[in-house]
Amino acid sequence: MTLEPCSHWGRTPPCALALIEAKVARVVAATGDPNPKVCGRGLRMLEDAGVEVELGVREREAKEVNVSFLARMTRGTPWVRVKTAITLDGRTALPDGRSKWITGEEARKDVQFWRGRSGAVVTGAGTVRADDPQMNVRLDDQVRQPLRVVVDPRLETSPEAKILHSPGGRVLFVSAEENRERRNALEAAGAEVLRIPHPEVPGRVDLARLMVELARREVNEVHVEAGPRLTGAFIEAGLADELLVYMAPCLFGAGLPPAVIAPPQAPGEAPRWQIHSLAPIGGDIRILLRR
Repeated sequence: MTLEPCSHWGRTPPCALALIEAKVARVVAATGDPNPKVCGRGLRMLEDAGVEVELGVREREAKEVNVSFLARMTRGTPWVRVKTAITLDGRTALPDGRSKWITGEEARKDVQFWRGRSGAVVTGAGTVRADDPQMNVRLDDQVRQPLRVVVDPRLETSPEAKILHSPGGRVLFVSAEENRERRNALEAAGAEVLRIPHPEVPGRVDLARLMVELARREVNEVHVEAGPRLTGAFIEAGLADELLVYMAPCLFGAGLPPAVIAPPQAPGEAPRWQIHSLAPIGGDIRILLRR
């Protein structure tokens, strides 16, 4: 059998106790639980009770399955995935901002899966103003809805935005500036408002501190769907662990880029991402890249 991580030591009885009471003779575990509240205590309990323990079987696969939980436990921040949809010439929208629809229905449905496995979905105020999205998970069998986070430095989102009046997870607005009137309006619409200003860049949200806050709320995995500026901010801050790219077989000729970032000094000096997986999704291609 496999010993799964027990992340809630103190709130529910340790898994090891149930195994000892069941008089299990041998336990095979892929990896130990990195939660500092647990820290190998379950395995020691088993060994002290005379249970044979084998650790490290298919450890690589187990760590992949639990990559977001392991990230939060070992570094104190969630695993962050940034999603974008692009054309063959790297455009995410026409010059006037129109982007519906670059990819086909199958790819858009696939995005719902990635949202659904996340603890929080993050977008920017510009995307909310431009597209008025719901940012929820629209799958028939979805039970848990992720927290919806809007990075809105000046609290410019209308209290009538769909994200505030659609089914889904709770909505958190994160600002850099204080505006009591706008805060009150958003809170009256059901949102939570949190101010996390950047200590060095006036008018910007500190995304690193936001990730720490989400980890404090026990969010393991963050899914970012935003415009070029916020996408670029996550990448340049070193917060993006994965890029989820949907590429459509079409050309725009001109338009918006997937991310606003500083250009490299030379083409060969651009930071490289590793292709983790590549698959056709309907008539499009899904590329998952990691740092």
